[in-house]
Amino acid sequence: METKFEIEKLNLYYGSFQALDNVDMNIYRNKITALIGPSGCGKSTFLRTLNRMNDLIQGVRIEGTVKFDGKDMYGLNYDVIALRKKVGMVFQKPNPFPKTIYENIVYGPRIHGEKNKSKLDRIVEKALYEVAMWEEVKDRLQKPALGLSGGQQQRLCIARCLAVEPEVILMDEPTSALDPVATAKIEELLKELAVKYSIVIVTHNMQQAGRVSDYTSFFLNGKVIETDKTEVIFSNPADKKTEDYITGRFG
Repeated sequence: METKFEIEKLNLYYGSFQALDNVDMNIYRNKITALIGPSGCGKSTFLRTLNRMNDLIQGVRIEGTVKFDGKDMYGLNYDVIALRKKVGMVFQKPNPFPKTIYENIVYGPRIHGEKNKSKLDRIVEKALYEVAMWEEVKDRLQKPALGLSGGQQQRLCIARCLAVEPEVILMDEPTSALDPVATAKIEELLKELAVKYSIVIVTHNMQQAGRVSDYTSFFLNGKVIETDKTEVIFSNPADKKTEDYITGRFG
């Protein structure tokens, strides 16, 4: 199976605090990988290493290798801007810009130099179509994005991410602020998107990890305790700590 990321002996420190401890794992192309574990165990920190967003935090130090398509992302002269175009991010709370629906989606392509109006129109239609929103909003493209419901705002943020044609989508608890109906729509969408994209999702919701992911990684105290196919993790985990977490004995 083709890997997208290969992570070896990854350690990350915030000042003197070690947030990630010797993490080894692979993330596979066109698969959904769920990161589970109690609060503060390093899941979101790990997610941010995959598009180098931790670079923006003062006092962060990283050791080990993170390879993306076989190249060391933390090597000298690595193009971080190109990386962030290929590895998009969707956050916990929907965060549309205070602009129109249209302007939200063309924001990224414009930053990357696309000025042609008919091309931008096509990008908007394609991105909204991919998140199953085109029919809902095609007559409201010039209306404020903040007028959308929470679930629609989150799908818009996913569309904004898709507009720059990434290869990977990172999601940090993308449904934790949404109601069950909106959550179900996002989960359905993830399965459709995995045909084209590699997806890594941090989730506190174990049922969600079980429903949507192909692979699951269990984090505890900055370490990866176990990574395997999701059905194995949930039905026959190799480590007692994984079993205890999944059965609700802690966390």
